[in-house]
Amino acid sequence: MAIGDKTNIQARLQLALPKQWFLDDGPVIGAILGALATAWAWLYSLYAYIKLQSRILTASDGWLDVIAGDFFGSAITRKAGQTDTSFRAKIIINLFRERATRNAIILVLTQLTGRAPLIIEPQRPADTGAYSAPNSGYGSSGAYGSMLIPYQAFVKAFRPATSGIPMIAGYGNAPAGYGVASQGGEYASMGMIQGAVQDADIYAAVSAVAPAASTLWTQISN
Repeated sequence: MAIGDKTNIQARLQLALPKQWFLDDGPVIGAILGALATAWAWLYSLYAYIKLQSRILTASDGWLDVIAGDFFGSAITRKAGQTDTSFRAKIIINLFRERATRNAIILVLTQLTGRAPLIIEPQRPADTGAYSAPNSGYGSSGAYGSMLIPYQAFVKAFRPATSGIPMIAGYGNAPAGYGVASQGGEYASMGMIQGAVQDADIYAAVSAVAPAASTLWTQISN
C-alpha cells in the first residue's frame, strides 16, 4: 500500500466513517468505498503527474517540449530519438549558459563538437601579436590585426571527430564483404549517422551566444 493508491484511500475513508453508523465492514459499504477510492486514486495520480511536470528537473514526455518552446521558441527542439534525460540537460545548459563573451563561444562550441574553436579578434593583441611582442612572428604565429574592424571576430569551428557508422567497414577495407553474413560492408548514407552534429547546429550555437551588435565571421573545418 502506497500513499494515494486505491487501498490507502479506501482505508482512510473507512477510518473517517462514524463507527456507530456502520457496525461491520459489509460488502455493500466496502463496494461503495472501493468505487470512491478508485476515482480518487486516479485523481491523486494525476495530481502527482502534474506536479512533476511543473518543474524542469522532473518534467517528462511532451511537457519537456512545451518547456523548451516556452523558453527558446523553435531554437531548441528535441532530436529524433532523444531521451528525456538528454533533452532536459540540453534545456538546462542553454538556460544558464554564459553568453555575449569570447568564453561563451568557446564553451558552446566545445560542448557541441568536443573541439575548442580558434577565435581571432582583430583588435586583441593577444590574438594578433604586436611589434616586439613575444607572441607574434611573421608567417609563424599571430594574425593580422586592425583597429579599423571593431566589434568583429573570426571564429574557426571544427566538426566533431566521428567514428563513422558502427559495425560497417570502410570502402576497400579488408573486413568489408558486401552481402556476406558478417555484414562487414554495405551501401551507406549520411542518414545512417545518428545524432551527428550538423553545420547548421554549429552556426546556430555561435549565433545563440554572440554579443549583440557584433559580427562573427564563422568558418567550419574538419
